[in-house]
Amino acid sequence: MSLEDRLFSFQAGNYAEAAKRLLDSQKQSWEQCSQGYESLNSVLVRQFEFDGFSIKVQFNPGRLTSSSAKVDPKSIKERKCFLCIENLPDGQKGIHYNSHYLILCNPFPIFPEHFTIPAIIHKPQAITGSFIDLLTLSKDISERYIVFYNGPKCGASAPDHLHFQAGNADFLPLVYEYPALKEKYGKPVFGGKDFEVVYLNDSLRNLIIIESRSPEQAEKTFSALYRELQRISPPGEEPLMNIISLYEKSKWIVIVILREKHRPARYFEEGENNILLSPASVDIGGVCITPLEKDFNKLTKDDLIGIFNEVTLEDNKFSFVAGNLKNSL
Repeated sequence: MSLEDRLFSFQAGNYAEAAKRLLDSQKQSWEQCSQGYESLNSVLVRQFEFDGFSIKVQFNPGRLTSSSAKVDPKSIKERKCFLCIENLPDGQKGIHYNSHYLILCNPFPIFPEHFTIPAIIHKPQAITGSFIDLLTLSKDISERYIVFYNGPKCGASAPDHLHFQAGNADFLPLVYEYPALKEKYGKPVFGGKDFEVVYLNDSLRNLIIIESRSPEQAEKTFSALYRELQRISPPGEEPLMNIISLYEKSKWIVIVILREKHRPARYFEEGENNILLSPASVDIGGVCITPLEKDFNKLTKDDLIGIFNEVTLEDNKFSFVAGNLKNSL
């Protein structure tokens, strides 16, 4: 099918409302989408309380394909890209966004309303050159949704095709707990009324948050952070990160999750020690997805502490990056 055949008709103006209408329509017309959202009715949730914040664990068998996706170069090369227009499932429609993207309903949802926003042209997952698109999208759908980005080695199941995801603004604990986390753990180190950079270590996560009323200032600051992260990253590779972006009260809040590795050791172990948890933006944002019931039942608070500490950037590297970023700003 061509791009024109894929498009969902809507009145221009409000992309958040249009996305909601798209989802309502796809639930009726596209069986895979309907089944995916019906499966959300049976997900189970446990919640663990930490010092000033919470982490949820969701048993969601519909996410098995994503959690277990092979993202090595050989596997990527041998499969068709499932985000390219010509390979989308029959019945899937989308909204043409900002000339370069297509807003699609995610048929394997985590959020009550979950979208994938791939670039129309097939090109690698990379935040350089697309950060301003992330900000623009965040603002355009801020009435209902936040936007997130998983790096090519940090949870993106299609590292060969640039894409963002979006979901309900009130779903992730890290988002709605952020004001309290900032108060308790945040270290505002630069900025003023309209612009601020905050370092945050809550014992599980090392985060750098950019708050800005100016997209140009946010992009300039992120570029400086990216350069500092490159200093501790392998040459030629995107630094390991996830990004959660929201727009509220006329400013952007961009939460950059700094990563040490893609998957924890227990993901690869066999037998009882195995836990099929592949942390990405949503997981580190406070909703850990377990597609296997055995993992949902056995996960403990200590398991979560171990997994988070293993995959997020270690403290000494975080201090190095944060100190250099402060000096560069």
